Parts: sequence; C-alpha cells; structure tokens
Amino acid sequence: MTTFDEVLQEAGEFGRYQKRVFLLLCMTGITFAFSFVAIVFLGQIPESYWCRSSELAELSRNCRWSPEEERNLTVPRVHHDKPDLSLCHTYDITWNTNSSVISCDNPIYSATNLSVEKLPIKACEDGWVYEEYRTTIISQYNLVCTDAWKLDLTQASLNLGFLIGAVTLGYAADRYGRKVTYLISSFGVGLCGIVVAFAPNFYILVLFRFLQGIFGKGTWMTCYVIITELVGSKQRRIVGIVVQMFFTLGVMIIPGIAYLIPTWQGIQLAISLPNFLFLLYYWFIPESPRWLLIRKKKDKALHIMADIARHNGRYLTPNYCQITVSEEEVTNPACMDLVRTPQMRKCTIILMYAWFTSAVIYQGLVMRLGIVSGSLYTDFFISAVVELPAAILILLSIDRVGRRLPFALSNAGAGVACLITAAISTDLLWLKITLATLGRLGITMAFEIVYFINTELYPTPLRNFGVSLCSGMCDLGGIIAPFLLFRLAELWVELPLIIFGILGLICGGLVLLLPETMGISLPETIEDVENLGRPRRNDKKEKMDTPILDSHLKSDSVKL
Repeated sequence: MTTFDEVLQEAGEFGRYQKRVFLLLCMTGITFAFSFVAIVFLGQIPESYWCRSSELAELSRNCRWSPEEERNLTVPRVHHDKPDLSLCHTYDITWNTNSSVISCDNPIYSATNLSVEKLPIKACEDGWVYEEYRTTIISQYNLVCTDAWKLDLTQASLNLGFLIGAVTLGYAADRYGRKVTYLISSFGVGLCGIVVAFAPNFYILVLFRFLQGIFGKGTWMTCYVIITELVGSKQRRIVGIVVQMFFTLGVMIIPGIAYLIPTWQGIQLAISLPNFLFLLYYWFIPESPRWLLIRKKKDKALHIMADIARHNGRYLTPNYCQITVSEEEVTNPACMDLVRTPQMRKCTIILMYAWFTSAVIYQGLVMRLGIVSGSLYTDFFISAVVELPAAILILLSIDRVGRRLPFALSNAGAGVACLITAAISTDLLWLKITLATLGRLGITMAFEIVYFINTELYPTPLRNFGVSLCSGMCDLGGIIAPFLLFRLAELWVELPLIIFGILGLICGGLVLLLPETMGISLPETIEDVENLGRPRRNDKKEKMDTPILDSHLKSDSVKL
C-alpha cells in the first residue's frame, strides 16, 4: 500500500509548483510582521509635550511669543528645587491681557521665575501641545499622563485578537479549508487596517486593532500549514525556517517605511493595503490535498496532485487514481482531541508551555536590551538583524542532529544567558549586552523551531487547529511580557532576567520529552502520533527485526 507522502514524492516533493506557492505565501510573513511590531512607530513617544491652555494660546498669538516662552508660562516644575518640568499639570491661573501675573508688556517674565509654592497647579484640561516632526496615535488621541495606559491597550487588543484568532480561525481552517480561511483573513486584515487609519475615536481604533489581530493570526498560521502540507518531510525544515526569515525581513523593512512616511495614518495604510493583493492568490495557490483527502473530497485532491506533477515535470503512475480514504466518519476538530490520548496530551502541554516561554523571553529581551542607543529606526533595524544568524544555525543543525536537541539547547541557552546577565555588574556593560544578545539569539531559535515541531506533531485533521491553539499561548505571553518586565523591574532591575532564565531552563528540559520527528512523514491520524517514538523504546532485537514503518503504514488513513 502506498501512503500519501509516497504519492507526493512521485509528483515532486519540492518542485517548481511548490516553490511558486511557497514564495507567494512567504509574503504573508512580511505583512504579519508589520502588524506585529507597528505599534513601535504608530505610538512613537513625542519628543516633548505640555499642557495646552486655550487662553494662553490666544495671548501668545497676540503677544507674538515663541513656543518656548509659551511653554515656560504653562509648564510648572515637578519640584521647585529641580529643573524637571511637569508634563501633566499647568498653572491654575486665568490667562488674559489684564492678568496681574503677566501681560504683553512683560513677555520675558517666565514660568521659571514664578514661585511654585505661591501659584496653584491643576491637571491638564484643554489637551496637550506636542513638539514632534511626525504624527502618532499618542498625539492624535492624547494618550499621555493619566491616559498613557491606553497605548498599552492598543497592543494588548492586537495580541488578544491573535489569541482569539488562533482558536477560531484555526478551527475554521480545519473544518472549512485552509485556502478559504486564508483568503477571508487576508481581506479582513486589509479592511480592518483601513478602518484603524481613519478611526473617528480611540475606542473604534482599539476595536479594529483587535479584529485585525484575529484576521492577522488567521493569515499567518494558515499560510504556514498550507506550505508544510504541500512539501515532503525532508523539505519541511527548510520551508519552516525560511518563512520565519521572511517575518524577520518584515521587521527589518518597517523602520524604512516609518522613516519615509511622516504620519501614523500613512504608515497604517502602507502596512495594511498589501493584504488585499493576497486575494489574487485564489488563482495561484491550491487547497491542501491532505486536508481534501481527510474531508473525503477525493476528486479535488486528485486534480491538485495531477496539477502538481504536471508543473513539476513528473508523471504519476496510472493507478494513482485508485487513491482512497478511510471509511471512518469524518469528525470536526475538538479541543479534547488534543488531550484525550497520552502522547497527544504530553505534546500539547509541553508545546503550549514552549510557546508561552518563547513569547515572554523574546519580547522581554527585545524591550529590555535596547541594543544600541541612538535613532529608533537604526536601533530597530539592528535588533532585527540579530535574528538572522538564528535561522542559519537551525538550517545547519536541524537535519543533522534532529529537532529536539537544538530546541532544548536554544531554550536552555537563552535561560542561562539571562541568569548570567543578571549576575554581572553594570560596570561590565559590554559583557551584559553581549550575553543578552546571545539570549536573544537563543530564544529566536526556539521561537522558529517550535513552529514546525508543532506542525509535525499533530495529525492532519487537527494540525491547523492544534497549531493555532498552542500558538495562542504565545499571544498570552505577549500580553503578559510588558507587565512582567516593567513591574518586576521596579522591585529590582535584574529580577525579570531571573524569571526569564528559570522559564527557559524549564522549557529546555521539557522539550526533551517530545518525540523526535526528523525524517518522519506528517502523521495522518491520532494513532500515528501515539506511535511516534515507540520503536525507540523497544529492545535491540526488536529494532533489528521489526520494520520501523510498519506501525505508520498500518495506521495511515490515506491509501493508494
């Protein structure tokens, strides 16, 4: 009997057809990265801002005062004996031309000469004046002072959307198809992005950032699954890593976009509109033939397999049309399927923890490291470049020593780097930065490996749903990471690194319990997953006498 993977090998595991589909879908990684990190530029903190006073603004125009003179008369000091100015308070004075405090005849009389102890102050009531050379959502919606937390809310809403999208659209892709879910999600990302750019108020912006997160996760996870289901087992590790490299490419590109476009609305449109181009993929990418066979759509699967073979210059044997699927009733994916059997339960728990750990450490180190001081755009670009060696290291090791060992070492290495960084004195700043960078490299490797290990450990009917649900823990980690970093840093600046280190070391030990998937065909059924790694537990004689593939061939639900 012939398995689906053997039919795919006959048609070409990574021929011209798959390469074309792969390149097209890799573009999704770039646009997803835009949405993921855009808040850094959409919500860039203004260089300076102070309370607006409508009365003083009118007086300033009449007296022709400079912005600096107006600010000195508006902004009180935080403490009378310190030069720091309050950004959230103003003098509680009636500003007019008849004021006994100031007049046009005495324009040099500045706020720095006023006694804070004698003049009352109050919170800003008329908004703020921003000193900036580009607009941001901060200046658009006054997200400063008591409303500064709302900037965090805009990113939290996106991550919450990722979390909801991982579950809902992951389920939709397994029930209704990968292709239709991908196309609907692409349209949703583009449409929600436009609404965000022209949101009439802050709460509409938050709502559609949330919806953009839902659809964005749908495009990212679905495109990844389509790619891995179209290629052979030997190619999965390459395509899985290269897709991640396109995400890094997107992180490297967005600083240039933000630098060239001076308004946050323009940046938002520039990163959202390209998603509409993915609708053209309706004519260029196929539905997953694996999914079609599982859903008993034999004719469509056969047509796609023949199309793959034709474009790859291959010929399928005449009897390939006899391909059949299991007579078992097709069931829709359910959460309980991920934990009902021992192997599936173990994989699900460990993978969820690995996703969570990767997100917390990765985002925590990005926010803390600050690689170099200077321009935001340069710093952001350099931080993205640091991720490139991770992909190269994975490509050099993953097909030689397997998946588990690099996965474990990258997590443990990141954890050790965090712990050592916390223990080193700030006098050796260069060494702290170097070790923190190594930690960033290690967790980036872990982040990239968990994607395709997750794909390889779930059967076809549950693959998209399982990957989406587990990766939802990544989004939960993304929501928690900023609070974990900044709140703990208030107690002790190195405490977050210790937490990161412990999380990484635990994860490094747990992933060693996962079955090795190097060179193994994608499992088609839950039984296939339960059989993963079982030959390794047999004695030597059984290993020599029993063909390793027997258990897989007997349990395949797709036959030729």
